[in-house]
Amino acid sequence: MASRNEVEEIDSLERGLLLPLDGSQEEPQTETEDETVLYNASFQETEENFVKYQTAQWVLYSLLLILAWGIGLFMLLYIPVRRYILRKDIRSRKLYLTQNAIVYKVTRPVPFPCFGVLKKEKHVLLPLVADLVVEQGYLQSLFGVYSLRIENAGVRRPASDDVQILGVANPRAFRKAVLMRLANMRSEAFSRQVSTTEDIANLRQGSPSKSLRNDSFPHFGEQVLLQKLEEVGSSVKASLGYPDQLD
Repeated sequence: MASRNEVEEIDSLERGLLLPLDGSQEEPQTETEDETVLYNASFQETEENFVKYQTAQWVLYSLLLILAWGIGLFMLLYIPVRRYILRKDIRSRKLYLTQNAIVYKVTRPVPFPCFGVLKKEKHVLLPLVADLVVEQGYLQSLFGVYSLRIENAGVRRPASDDVQILGVANPRAFRKAVLMRLANMRSEAFSRQVSTTEDIANLRQGSPSKSLRNDSFPHFGEQVLLQKLEEVGSSVKASLGYPDQLD
């Protein structure tokens, strides 16, 4: 049997083999962003209004269902759990703007929180964004809650594919930041297109200069041709016995 020191040495060797090649210890993976966040929206200011609005909406549906089938009674008893889920929901929401996309993340508990949570992450590329619409219905206006809807640029895509976010604290500021970023992207694309067009025009203007350089000495070519013709004529006369000049 191996001694204790040998076992410890083997364990240390195994740990050394499991380490990365650079010698640094492996750390648990954390969520990192590859792009810089240009604008970060907030939901904290509207938490209370959001919970009250959703609770009022739930109570209205419950009363209607009590008159219909009586299921609304169980919905009224479920209100404390519903409010707990709503608070967890809005506290986990993240909405921010990067250089190329709009990112929306949320982690909400399932209807029965003991069974875990649901995670949702949505990335909307800025070239696919047609507009950001700030909406507020009648019941939302009573509680001061706004809804932000991101419209897709694709004409064939239905409106159900639009991303709709409820409870943004300052949706107009976020909309302004997105539109400014879109304007900057379009101006950068236009400037690149103009520079490419100018480079092509310069290349086309520079190509005829070579032919001009080739035609800069036309008389020199003619003189060489005449000299060659005279040499050929002299050689022909000499072969036929004709004198080059008459006496």
